[in-house]
Amino acid sequence: MTDFDSRRRLAIDLAVEAGALARSMRQGLGTIESKSSIDFCTAADLAVETLVRQRLADAFGDPVIGEEAGGEPADLVWVVDPIDGTTNYIHGTNNWCVSLALVQRGVVELGVIYAPDLDQLFVARRGAGATMNGRAIRTSGLRHGGGAVVEMGWSARRPLAHSLDLITRMIADNIEFRRCGSGAMGLANVALGVSDGYVELHINAWDALAGLLLVREAGGWTNDFLADDGLRQGNVVVACTAELTERLLALEPLRGVA
Repeated sequence: MTDFDSRRRLAIDLAVEAGALARSMRQGLGTIESKSSIDFCTAADLAVETLVRQRLADAFGDPVIGEEAGGEPADLVWVVDPIDGTTNYIHGTNNWCVSLALVQRGVVELGVIYAPDLDQLFVARRGAGATMNGRAIRTSGLRHGGGAVVEMGWSARRPLAHSLDLITRMIADNIEFRRCGSGAMGLANVALGVSDGYVELHINAWDALAGLLLVREAGGWTNDFLADDGLRQGNVVVACTAELTERLLALEPLRGVA
């Protein structure tokens, strides 16, 4: 039997430790590697991922798939983004985080997201609910009574025209949109009820898996991200309070997502 309780405790401690390391390195980052026009890697990304890999190996011998150093799928594997929202991190804004997810045989069992500048620690265990700083959280249920607010990520791996088409269709359906620069935090905020949905036409597994479990455990709906080799190749992501599902999936760029 896999000891998920011990791994959950370590993941929480490790996310906080990793977040503190990233904050301590924020000044004097040195050379910043540009992976694309919107994707960067700093010395802090590398140091945090190295820390996470070492701690998990020392404690359990578990393999890791990380944004910076890669890795291969296994029956039990951690999927890690050392700093999600690196552009925000570089520019001194607070919407960035450390994201850890544990996948066993194609099922996300644990998800931990820690946003150091916001002091927000999100934790989810499959079948046991989701919390932020120890308090149970739920998706919005559209209880606010206002218009729906959906955060939208953008990926250069899909044509810009498709993303612009999606924005146009959301506006036409009276859905307000945001872009805040961290997929993991965007998903965490859906679980928290701060926003009503998160969509992106392509996102990598390390950005999404912990947040997707948070949304599901907070009562929301998500697509089957791991279908079609999503762990290796990434996938489209749709996550929302359940009441918004039909409206989002009716939008042409998302039609057919399941």
